[in-house]
Amino acid sequence: MISWLVRAALVVAGAVVGIFVAKDAPAFDVIQMIVALFVIALTIFVLAFWPARWTHLLDGTGDKPQSGS
Repeated sequence: MISWLVRAALVVAGAVVGIFVAKDAPAFDVIQMIVALFVIALTIFVLAFWPARWTHLLDGTGDKPQSGS
């Protein structure tokens, strides 16, 4: 499971780095890993600070009033 997440991060990083750096450059793998770590950190940041007010749009409750308050 973790390998899927790492592989997805490396695929995204490879696509981004491939735009700016030649794939046969000696530093391609290092730059790809740096960008992959940035992608993972950005994903964790977005998940950690996801506003609660957006969640009701994703779980299908829409604008229904919440009971109990």
